[in-house]
Amino acid sequence: MAITAADVKKLREATGAGMMDAKKALTETDGDMDAAIDWLRTKGLAKAAKKADRTAAEGLVAVKVEGGRGVAVEVNSETDFVAKNEEFQKLVSDIANVAIGVDDVAALNETDLGGKHVKERLTDAIAKIGENMTLRRMETLTGENVAAYVHNAAAEGMGKIGVLVAYTGSDETVARQIAMHIAAVKPAALNEAELDSSIVEKEKHVQMEIARESGKPEQVIEKMIEGRMKKFLSEVTLVNQAFVVDPDKTVAEAAKDAGIEITGFARVEVGEGITVEKEDFAAEVKKAAAT
Repeated sequence: MAITAADVKKLREATGAGMMDAKKALTETDGDMDAAIDWLRTKGLAKAAKKADRTAAEGLVAVKVEGGRGVAVEVNSETDFVAKNEEFQKLVSDIANVAIGVDDVAALNETDLGGKHVKERLTDAIAKIGENMTLRRMETLTGENVAAYVHNAAAEGMGKIGVLVAYTGSDETVARQIAMHIAAVKPAALNEAELDSSIVEKEKHVQMEIARESGKPEQVIEKMIEGRMKKFLSEVTLVNQAFVVDPDKTVAEAAKDAGIEITGFARVEVGEGITVEKEDFAAEVKKAAAT
């Protein structure tokens, strides 16, 4: 029986198996869809579909730099235990290696990785390791030079927080210290010009309401707001923040003293923004037993 692309697609959607595995299953079962599903299950290749609705908020961020281009890739797993798995770490490292040549997650998912697309490699890993995994996001950065830093490193080039810093000049040591600063302090933007205007307006509104509660005249309130907003901007913009290595200097001053200028940065933290549903222990055991 001829196996069509539509048959392969249908089986992949039903099981979460990779394209070649789905095609082989249909070939082995003469195109019988139900038998093909059972074939994949016996090979442990249909597990991925069962895991897809689980929240994956753990995992690793891997960074890779080549010349003036850097990339930070977040791959999530359900548990921190899997993040410590050498096989998972190798997969994340391999994904970061091919990510250096693409611009976004969509393209990365379709990128070849050892004869299969990245998304298929993830599906295979889900089936083998037994946890849901997602290629959640990637950040790219270009500049004259790019420095990288990984916080809470689990292996070389990967950990819980990955930071890239683009800079001009040659002092990589200070650039990396600034990357460490970014990991710790989490600035919202490089400078005031790059700060999201909605963040500024929201803070201004909050400070205005606080100031009005004081009952002071409007002209006094305006002066108060001016000072408070200046302080706020110094706290959330990288170049204006007190440098953690030398708090007597701003980041911009420390960079200037080292003969470099920071032109951009990217910070990626594992699980950032993911809402994890809490379950009691009994519910977790019940779910695990049903898998």
